[in-house]
Amino acid sequence: MSVTAYIGIVAAFCTTVAFVPQIVKLRKQGGKDLSYPMLFLYLAGVLLWLIYGVQVHATAVVWANALTGVLVLVSIVLKANPPARKLDTGERRLRIAVDMDEVIADAFGKHLHHYNRSVGTNLTPQLVTEKGLGALIPVEQRQEFSSIPHSEGFFADVALIPGSREALLELSRNHDIFITSAAMEVPSSFADKFAWLETHFPFIPPSRIVFCGDKGIINADVLIDDRSRHFKGFRGTGILFTAPHNVAETAGFRANNWNDVLEILEGVQPGKAGAEAFSRKLSMNPAG
Repeated sequence: MSVTAYIGIVAAFCTTVAFVPQIVKLRKQGGKDLSYPMLFLYLAGVLLWLIYGVQVHATAVVWANALTGVLVLVSIVLKANPPARKLDTGERRLRIAVDMDEVIADAFGKHLHHYNRSVGTNLTPQLVTEKGLGALIPVEQRQEFSSIPHSEGFFADVALIPGSREALLELSRNHDIFITSAAMEVPSSFADKFAWLETHFPFIPPSRIVFCGDKGIINADVLIDDRSRHFKGFRGTGILFTAPHNVAETAGFRANNWNDVLEILEGVQPGKAGAEAFSRKLSMNPAG
């Protein structure tokens, strides 16, 4: 074969396999930054070259453009069907911010217990999940219900959320853990919450305990919280921890327990999300 023929073969090979690295990247990362118009225009050009090759009986042109057309079509399909969303932890230590109430501390369970004892009802977290607080708390008792967490010593002896201590201890070996509570909503809780953390999470230093209002100020990679409103100003990734008041919310990442949190952070089940449904409008737990 002539030098010109070899040049043509090499050129056809290069333009054909050029899409292979792109396909590999599409499989791993998706094609968010890849342009549909470019892909379809490129495909149109390839198909025209294919027709031209058939017309002039140029076998190399036909095979090269036929294969290129297939690779472009694969790229379009992969772009239209991106891989499942994964939480990119990389190799570095993550900064993980963790809410307190309903994430590591069962404040709502104690809240319901005090309310039931006060008014003689028998509300349960499961009942709240099914019907919502708005349907269960009479209007004339809502002020009393809301005032319960403001009572002295309320947060001193709340129960641990199952698995929270073990999970945070495990995560603290490879990542930086910060406790971030919207404690400004109940300022009287500061001392009790701090003492509670010292008792149950002694491996988290005081310098990594943050009592705040707006969690948008938190500079972390991940925020684990039962209140999705805290994700709005947060620049990292939010994981919604399931609680009775948020079961109907849709979440990019939802954890029903601490095993789910660990699996999400490890990328085992990154797509764990809440179902599409309406959100309950009434939230009467000011201790969130």
